[in-house]
Amino acid sequence: MTKIGIVASEFNYDITYLMTKKAQEHAELLGVKTETVKVPGVFDTPFAVKRMLSKRDIDAVAVIGAVIKGETKHDDLVVNQAVRKLIDLSQEFNKPVTLGVIGPGATHDQAVARLEEYSSRAVESAVKLLRSAESIEKIK
Repeated sequence: MTKIGIVASEFNYDITYLMTKKAQEHAELLGVKTETVKVPGVFDTPFAVKRMLSKRDIDAVAVIGAVIKGETKHDDLVVNQAVRKLIDLSQEFNKPVTLGVIGPGATHDQAVARLEEYSSRAVESAVKLLRSAESIEKIK
């Protein structure tokens, strides 16, 4: 059975708690097992993702988080650096890493409005990428 990891940021917990629950529910709906780990913030997700990808029973990882716009460009820095590393980890381990991170540039209200969509999309993308990879493996 397919098993995906969910790495969830705790920063903006009022949003990410709900996102994590929605991601887990969507995985269950798709018939996929999950293993969830929480990290302090989106910037910290690559560390946990790397550990999850190294586990034999984890087929893919969905990253959940919300980076809310502040008065500086800090939100851009956090998301851009984390995403760059997550892409690298996906390639390094040859396993899908999908993104359910709201931001940068999102307000709190925008994040609340998007939380279900982003969390479900991250899980669904992981499952679809795994199926695509299986199809590619069958091509000779």
